[in-house]
Amino acid sequence: MATDEDAAGEDATDEDALAAEWESMADEEEGGEDVDNERVLNQDEIDSLLGVDDAMGGEAETSGIQAIVNSALVSYERLPMLEVVFDRLVRMMSTSLRNFTSDNVEVSLDNIASIRFGDYLNSIPLPAMLSVFQAEEWDNFGLLVVDSALIYSIVDVLLGGRRGTAAMRIEGRPYTTIERNLVERMVSVVLSDLSAAFDPLSPVTFRFDRLETNPRFATIARPANAAVLARLRIDMEDRGGRLELMLPYATLEPVRELLLQMFMGEKFGRDSIWETHLANELWNTEIELDAVLDQVVVPLNEVINWQPGTQIMLNAQTNSPIDMRCGEIPLFVGNMGQKSGNMAIKINKKLRKM
Repeated sequence: MATDEDAAGEDATDEDALAAEWESMADEEEGGEDVDNERVLNQDEIDSLLGVDDAMGGEAETSGIQAIVNSALVSYERLPMLEVVFDRLVRMMSTSLRNFTSDNVEVSLDNIASIRFGDYLNSIPLPAMLSVFQAEEWDNFGLLVVDSALIYSIVDVLLGGRRGTAAMRIEGRPYTTIERNLVERMVSVVLSDLSAAFDPLSPVTFRFDRLETNPRFATIARPANAAVLARLRIDMEDRGGRLELMLPYATLEPVRELLLQMFMGEKFGRDSIWETHLANELWNTEIELDAVLDQVVVPLNEVINWQPGTQIMLNAQTNSPIDMRCGEIPLFVGNMGQKSGNMAIKINKKLRKM
């Protein structure tokens, strides 16, 4: 006969088997869901997620994680008047480089961007020539980078190369003295135009300092400092190249307030008609002048005790000088007298230059 203990053992065995079966079914369902939901990203989707796109050449705005990282790194104010200065520079360079090369030269402004100085030095395509120049009135430096394509094009044009043929490039060798001198002449022309472009806003002289081929020797600011980068394209028929102008924000700090102005016309925000009208109205403005005979300092308790008939003793005499003031500003010094029965003052000295 089966005992109670045997029956209990069989029930426990059935329960364990049932529990194991349910657990295996649950694992199969979870595994099936994972298999169904599993999806492998291709390389394009990974690049889009990270904000890296090689096809754009690194010049387009990044997105994804890269944009989130860069949003905390580079966020600088816009300088509206600086765009006007660069537009003037493009127009002036088109004329000056045409006279310099005796060739058809077209200059265009690709873009203006804010960048960290260290990041820009690491992104300069070599070989190139880096011209360091000084802004004398602002007591700081800037950088002018000429790429190899423009270097060989300028050398070819200035030394009588044929039109309609591309400039010959010999990569992998250092630049010769003739090439450096010709590029230095072109840089001097560009710096002269840059000084003229800034002249209506703030007179400044950009002086060529030195020419470098290694970015490490062209360090004019700390790597983390912000800078404005303007990329220019110079085309001479089928020849040409890029020229990049980099100005650190520290260099532009003396004229920062002027660069923040909004551009209102060809006079850099100035309106000559309004200036003339304002000047004419100012000359007709009426002001009130006070003739001060003397001033005394009296304690407040004495002033409170003054009554009608109280006499105040002044230190002035009949020939004492009298100050003529407009508000609190002294303008003239004179002596008191009479003319045509009226009190008058003869001006002896002018205190302010107006």
